[in-house]
Amino acid sequence: MLSALHLLALAIGLPAVVLRALALREASDPAALRRVFAADAAWGFAALLWLATGPVRAFGPFEKGATFYLSSPLFHAKLGLFLAVFALEIAPMAGLIRWRMALGRGESPDVGAARLFGILSWIEAALVVAIVFVAAFMARGFGLAR
Repeated sequence: MLSALHLLALAIGLPAVVLRALALREASDPAALRRVFAADAAWGFAALLWLATGPVRAFGPFEKGATFYLSSPLFHAKLGLFLAVFALEIAPMAGLIRWRMALGRGESPDVGAARLFGILSWIEAALVVAIVFVAAFMARGFGLAR
């Protein structure tokens, strides 16, 4: 069940961050801005699902266990990629919160950073795809001493 929830996060998160990047191209349009916020909410939900399931899978009693994961260089690569996604997400997350707050006050948000947030979203999507490949290799035992 944990694996299924972890994969569900991928199924929600990857298209969400791509849809956010696409909608950010037209962020000055109110309809596109609603799409940005909807995609961002799905991306945030996926992130929470990953954060809830990932550590339990890696360090809980349900999967291969902490020894397996901590001895795998690919696990460390996967964590590094995840941390890169998290670091790249800080600016869009903060910016979109500001945009939502401005709309809540009845103001037009300053969407000047939309292009940057779109570029960061595309990079995050590429990193998520890289995480999938690293996870697949890790699951097959690549990188472990034989």
